[in-house]
Amino acid sequence: MTEQTSPFHDGELAIQHMLGIADKVHQYASRGIRPFMPDQHREFYAMLPHIFVGSLDASGNPWASILHGAPGFLSSPTATTLNVGRAPDPDDPLTMNIYEGAELGLLGLQFHSRRRNRVNGRVSTARPGGFSLEVTQSFGNCPKYIQKRDVSVRPQTTQQVGRVERRTSLTDDDLQLITAAETFFIASAANNVGEGAARGVDVSHRGGMPGFVKVCPDGSLLVPDFSGNRHFNTLGNIVETGKAGLLFIDFEAGHLLQLTGSAGILALDESLYAYEGAERFLRIRPELIVSRMSALPFTLALTETSPFNLRTGDWVKR
Repeated sequence: MTEQTSPFHDGELAIQHMLGIADKVHQYASRGIRPFMPDQHREFYAMLPHIFVGSLDASGNPWASILHGAPGFLSSPTATTLNVGRAPDPDDPLTMNIYEGAELGLLGLQFHSRRRNRVNGRVSTARPGGFSLEVTQSFGNCPKYIQKRDVSVRPQTTQQVGRVERRTSLTDDDLQLITAAETFFIASAANNVGEGAARGVDVSHRGGMPGFVKVCPDGSLLVPDFSGNRHFNTLGNIVETGKAGLLFIDFEAGHLLQLTGSAGILALDESLYAYEGAERFLRIRPELIVSRMSALPFTLALTETSPFNLRTGDWVKR
């Protein structure tokens, strides 16, 4: 199987072939990954109050972001068009990464139902109040590792314009948010982005028990990679570019922590640490960081832990 006959690029295929699953994955992925959005996906996006976006800056660094608005701020006039009726906050790195022809990856996630769908494409129109995406790939993801949450508007009295900090190293507050997290979002991209439908930008969800992201003594972040859909979109991109962007959210206070940096994949025996349920590890070295306090006008209260997360363990030093 070659890249020309597959919905995957060479980096994704390399991992699939290494694991001996390329032909099996192709059988279902070639049907599930489409160059258009099915009607149920189009209706799904229109219900959402937020969407996650992966983008690339001028230096090729991936960033993960969240856009939000009243349900209906996302709309789909055709099966190959998704309109986003909200521009990023000026302090979000995404602001500089939206222009006509830019490749983006979007993830719609409905926390209370654990339903999620992804759509990748390029910006066909950029305007002050949002943008339109021309779809190149659309597919669903399983509900694994997603925590159930209920969305609530934060009372007006506590909504404040928070401080924004840009830096190159993590603070103690950053580390506290990261080590307490049970959810984050990761953006990545293939080499030669835009040269074919498979060579786009992706953004994906990662979930686990609190503490599943480990801060190592050298400042890098170590993340267990659990069994998933076997597409290996994120890992395949990292194989090609060695970069990733992460978004951590304080779901109660509305704080956002965005970072981008170098990324790599470690086999289980290459890590000084073990984690039950991990099939391999991701290692990210933060290089650029944006911290935005009180950036979200809503809370996402945890109501149920994913049963898949409960099957995982904890960090153990070898």
